[in-house]
Amino acid sequence: MHRIRTTVVRLRPIAAPQTAKSQSQARLATVGGALRTFQPMRSYTASVSAEPFLNGTSSNYVEEMYYAWLENPRSVHKSWDIFFRNANAGAPPGAAYQSPPRLGGAALGLANAQAMVGVQPNVEKLVEDHLAVQSLVRAYQIRGHHVAQLDPLGIMAAIDPGPPPSDIITSNDKLEFYGLDESDLDKVFRLPTTTFIGGSESTLPLREIIQRLEMAYCQSIGVEFMFINDLEQCQWIRQKFERPGIMQFTLEEKRTLLARMVRSTRFEEFLQRKWSSEKRFGLEGCESLIPALKTIIDKSSMNGVESIIMGMPHRGRLNVLANVIRKELDQIFCQFDSKLEAADEGSGDVKYHLGMWHRRINRVTDRNITLSLMANPSHLEAVDPVVQGKTKAEQFYCGDTEGNRVMSILLHGDAAFAGQGVVYETFHLSDLPSYTTHGTIHVVVNNQIGFTTDPRVARSSSYPTDVAKVVNAPIFHVNADDPEAVMYVCNVAAEWRATFHKDVVVDLVCYRRNGHNEMDEPMFTQPLMYKQIKKQKGVLQKYAEKLIAEGAVTRQEYEEEIAKYDKICEEAHARSKDEKILHIKHWLDSPWPGFFNMDGQPKSMTSPSTGLTEEELGHIGHIASSVPVEDFTIHGGLSRILKSRAAMVGQRVCDWALGEYMAFGSLLKEGTHIRLSGQDVERGTFSHRHHVLHDQNVDKRICIPMNHIAPNQAPYTVCNSSLSEYGVLGFELGFAMASPNALVLWEAQFGDFHNTAQCIIDQFICPGQAKWVRQNGIVLLLPHGMEGMGPEHSSARPERFLQMCNEDPDAYPKFSAEEFAVRQLYDCNWIIVNCSTPANYFHVLRRQILQPFRKPLIVFTPKSLLRHPDAKSNFDDMLTGTHFQRLIPDSGPVCEKPDGVKRIVFCTGKVYYELTRERKNRGMDNTVAIARIEQLSPFPFDQVKVETDRYPNADLVWCQEEHKNQGYYDYVKPRLRTTVDRTRPVWYAGRGPAAAPATGNKAAHLVELQRFLDTAFNLDAFTGQS
Repeated sequence: MHRIRTTVVRLRPIAAPQTAKSQSQARLATVGGALRTFQPMRSYTASVSAEPFLNGTSSNYVEEMYYAWLENPRSVHKSWDIFFRNANAGAPPGAAYQSPPRLGGAALGLANAQAMVGVQPNVEKLVEDHLAVQSLVRAYQIRGHHVAQLDPLGIMAAIDPGPPPSDIITSNDKLEFYGLDESDLDKVFRLPTTTFIGGSESTLPLREIIQRLEMAYCQSIGVEFMFINDLEQCQWIRQKFERPGIMQFTLEEKRTLLARMVRSTRFEEFLQRKWSSEKRFGLEGCESLIPALKTIIDKSSMNGVESIIMGMPHRGRLNVLANVIRKELDQIFCQFDSKLEAADEGSGDVKYHLGMWHRRINRVTDRNITLSLMANPSHLEAVDPVVQGKTKAEQFYCGDTEGNRVMSILLHGDAAFAGQGVVYETFHLSDLPSYTTHGTIHVVVNNQIGFTTDPRVARSSSYPTDVAKVVNAPIFHVNADDPEAVMYVCNVAAEWRATFHKDVVVDLVCYRRNGHNEMDEPMFTQPLMYKQIKKQKGVLQKYAEKLIAEGAVTRQEYEEEIAKYDKICEEAHARSKDEKILHIKHWLDSPWPGFFNMDGQPKSMTSPSTGLTEEELGHIGHIASSVPVEDFTIHGGLSRILKSRAAMVGQRVCDWALGEYMAFGSLLKEGTHIRLSGQDVERGTFSHRHHVLHDQNVDKRICIPMNHIAPNQAPYTVCNSSLSEYGVLGFELGFAMASPNALVLWEAQFGDFHNTAQCIIDQFICPGQAKWVRQNGIVLLLPHGMEGMGPEHSSARPERFLQMCNEDPDAYPKFSAEEFAVRQLYDCNWIIVNCSTPANYFHVLRRQILQPFRKPLIVFTPKSLLRHPDAKSNFDDMLTGTHFQRLIPDSGPVCEKPDGVKRIVFCTGKVYYELTRERKNRGMDNTVAIARIEQLSPFPFDQVKVETDRYPNADLVWCQEEHKNQGYYDYVKPRLRTTVDRTRPVWYAGRGPAAAPATGNKAAHLVELQRFLDTAFNLDAFTGQS
């Protein structure tokens, strides 16, 4: 029996022309659902010359035949049956071929077998031909998309020139590549198990095999999937595209598809008739996008999806809002009215950037579905990670751990999909544990052009979709002028996502009938392409003619469908004239039910105390300094850190890490979910946080003490991110959009690294509420401080954030004393702080959740202060009744005789500790006051005024460790001047202007530090200056 099982493996060479010996691991194989338990031992003893038809590829085929023969000798061709019987009987390689009529028994002697060698040479040809067919099938599966009829314009070869693959049978002479010729076309071949073109048949003539492969892979659909390294997934895709007659549609499905094409097409035509000179970034040339999206939504709803979050660029956005999200048409049409008054709140945005949220019944499935189209800027693909973050959040809040109820759809343009790096960053989040949304359906509107740029100079890859291969996402290219093929592909994409919970890409190969916008002239740069487009018959007309010819609809029914939708548009247009003001809240993409009043205003305008009881502080401190899991071995160095935390709790003080722990732990206990994300945040860049403990003896065993605060606490998510800022910050911003009842924080590894996410900061975080009436409470933690570490790890660029504040530096706010702080917070676009104490950091984090509205919070966090002996806070500063201090006044000896104070130095952050040390060394505690501005924006005008009035004889100095053209000076100076009604000058003590944020030389750093400290404490430094 052992001889039978090793027949094939004895024949199979490792590499021609060598011989070698090896053993394989025992394995289980499955054929026809039955489990094989034999364990073939491979012993490579035959040379290639002994069996010339064997090579690295054919040996797989022979082994496949052999396994089938073992199960049932009748399941293989008679020639294989003879071959395996002879080999089993002892015939050596090269002597096992026998003609079927000469088979005298199951076991022939070695001498008889050798005598028959060469009697049946055509067996070798038979094997070679079968192997050729197997290679042919594989060639179509791998490269059939290269010759598929994907381009509606028929010019793709001109855009991406290159000969068709030589192993695809585009003409009969190509058969020679496989050692076949026309005489073989009518021969019957057994089909390999890696194809489904036979349907219920296991053999087919070669002519039929080629024809079916052409139908599966070379028509209006091109499938890229053979790079996927999962056999089950590849087999699933093969079945979906290879089975004969699989792409069939019912009469009802065809009529529905036509109706959707009518709405998509006539919507654009209506806008063109009414507002021919307006920019709208229409969908002309890819009208099949609307039925494509609706098909995906229908199929996903059928599979149990209840909520879909979408992101898309501007092209076709109004059409998607109208015909997919089902935004009221009159609300869209009124956007074109030049007399429409400005937004009721905020500054607003152009119509093709706005988003929308809508819950409705899906007419196909009769189930409720929520659709959200995210508002986004012109920065293409920037919305991708935002959508993914919001999707993840919705999945988290509804307990959807598999992505069965909430999913995302991302639309892309071809040039942006290939060109924008954030696409790659977002793809790489797709399978990370704390970021996966369990599969996204990507739809590329492939216009075959980017603004005025041809693909040949816009990308190096064959297709714009090649980036998706990095995550093994199948790519379905489809001719957008074949609506039925589009519909089928979208059904398959939705099924793929529901089955495997992996990303998938639908590439709608289409064209852009107009220029980049309706006012643009494309003939300047693409004359031949646009000559062809002008000749191109519209897809609706082509599909209607097809259905009329089939008898699926009559021409009258078709014209009635058009008239019906035209009437809907005209009636909506008439109603739109009654709209006098733009209501941005009607375009909200992320509503927060119950958080605001009915009119969208905060339920109160008070900010409660952010302090805690002594018992709460002690309990959280105990958790922070212990390991709440038994038999868990932590690192020795970490044991010392936990002991020092316990000692601090006993002394009723906390450092920076413990202050953060107190804020997080208390919010979790109160039911607020916290999510902290970023590079290395679990431990902390500076090894101070340690929110995830690792067992030193058991691999991947971890403990998160923060999840052991209280029995009914909210969950705490802390996750190291991929090495990405743009993608990850966008993701966390999206996560924070989903609910106001979560504290979502993103920490940069070093503060200056935020600049690779500048697009998210500039286009979403800073102006998001003004543009889209969308509040967001995301927190950015940006390590900042000049510590001699060089130009790259010093500055978080506070000047950039401060420059984008919407506050008027020349106007003192007119608010009552009781409401001053909270009104300032409500009116600002974001909050910027640089805390100098752990207690204030604790309070500002808690205030972020306890205040009655949401604003982005930018925190410049310390580095050296994490372990500074003076940067500790007493529990008294964190007890019930305490608040965040926007400004911390000097509480030292200067308070006893304020009239004798010669100078008040205003500062922020770490430099305070350097100033106090220098003041003490100089013995100037009675003559120089130091006040810390903890909240830079909104600027604490009222508290600064108290300080300046307290020291009437003191000159005013702003001191910072940053360079003069950076940091806070240009922001603070005019506000200080406004506070004192411009009666006193504001002097500067700090580093001089520079191009780089910091010096790379430690000695130079110290010299600069001492120089500006000298200036700050030299009472004559500004004498004679004006």
